[in-house]
Formats: sequence, structure tokens, C-alpha cells
Amino acid sequence: MIRGSTELVAIVGSPITQVKSPENFNTWFSHHHHDLAMLPIDLQGTALGAFADTLRGWHNLRGCVVTVPYKQALATQVDELSPRAAALGSVNVIRRERDGRLLGDNVDGAGFLAAARQHGFEPSGKSALVVGCGGVGSAIAYALAEAGLGQVTLADACASRTSALADVLGKPFPRLQITTHYHSLEGFDLVVNASPVGMGESAELPLAVELLGTLQPTTLVADVVTSPEITPLLHLARQRGCPVQTGAHMAFAQLGHLGAFMGVTPLEI
Repeated sequence: MIRGSTELVAIVGSPITQVKSPENFNTWFSHHHHDLAMLPIDLQGTALGAFADTLRGWHNLRGCVVTVPYKQALATQVDELSPRAAALGSVNVIRRERDGRLLGDNVDGAGFLAAARQHGFEPSGKSALVVGCGGVGSAIAYALAEAGLGQVTLADACASRTSALADVLGKPFPRLQITTHYHSLEGFDLVVNASPVGMGESAELPLAVELLGTLQPTTLVADVVTSPEITPLLHLARQRGCPVQTGAHMAFAQLGHLGAFMGVTPLEI
């Protein structure tokens, strides 16, 4: 029940129907008897500047989760960025301070890493393939590098995005081996689809079927797509005997990171 006393958090993106955050947050708020609620906002891109100004003046709003395609655009609209958000040039969560200032962070990578560890994956010294070098892929690669990943291979249909992410990772993580070339998946401990390929009713795969035939059963295969939960990639990986991590796993694992930054949940929930 939303009352006049209810404090709000929001999630903004477009489209917004596929996101799991409102269900996850509102369930947690209800179970813990907090007078809080999350609102989904499907926003037109031309309204982003006005939206940021509205956030500054929205007294009963604690913060806002940011999803595709506005993570980079809203990073330019906040008043202060965390070091990792500044390095990545993107935000996935904004906290509104009491004085109206907006602080931005990116916890996509932290949420992904928490879910991967729940699946038994420890990145130190390991090798990973990250497919999709946009906002979420960049955050995942950055978090893996922070956690001691030994080698990362970056793949994206846009070569400039791959190059840009390699530059972002190379400066703070000089010991990380970074490549964009691969001919097999045999050597990877982790394969991540951080692109929207496989979303909805699409039967598309982010990697060629021939390549996926080289997956080893010890490789953790992860997808950031939340709908469907078992994407075509994860379905094929299961057939190969691989452990899989769904987009829903990541979304739930980062709930505490998002909520803690906005001041509405503990970090561990």
C-alpha cells in the first residue's frame, strides 16, 4: 500500500516491462514492513535532463536505479560519480541527498560478481570472455578485474566499444591480460553474454553455434538477459553440461548493492 508517508525509489529505462527490480524491491519492502515502494518509469530519451532536475526536487524520493539505455546518459546528469562509475562513464544507481544533490554509482559488476560467487566462481587468476562491451558488460569486466581476473577477452559488434573498454581496463589493471581475439571457448572459465541478444522471443545466440560447441562442462555460462530467464545461450550451455547463471540471479544478487547505495536496504539481504 502506497500512502502519503511512503518514501519512494524508482527505476528508469526504456523499455521497462522486463525489469525484475520492482518486484524484488517491493517484495523485500513488504516482507520487512518498510514504508517504501519502487516505481518503474519508462522514460523518453529527450526527457532525461528534465528528469534529473525533477529528481533533485523530489523530496520523498530516496534514489533511482538506472537501466538500459540510459546508464551512460544519466552519468552526465548527476552531481558526483563514484570512482568506478567515473571510470566506466555510466551509472546504474543514483542516490538523492537531502540537499537534492545526485550521487551516481555503478554496481552492475558487484551484483554480477556476487551471483557468480554463489555459483562457486572465484575470478582470481581465471580467464573470462565478455560478449557485449556496453554499460553492463563494461561494469562486469571492471568488477572481475578488480577481483583479480587473470585474462579477459572482449567481444562486441562495435569495434570502438571493445577498444574503449580495453583502454578503461588497461590503466587501473596493468597485470590483466586483455585480448579481443579467440577461436574457441575451451580456455575460458567464464563466458558472459552482456548484450541484449536473446531477449524476448528471439532465438538468437550471442555466439556462433560452432563456437558454443567448444564449451567445456566446467565453464560457468552467464547471461544478463532477464526475460526469458533461460535464454537460448543458457539452454544450449545446459545441454553441454555447463553450470549457468541467469539474469535473474544477477538482478537479485545486486539488490542489496543497489538498496544500500540508496540507503533503503542493508548490503546483505
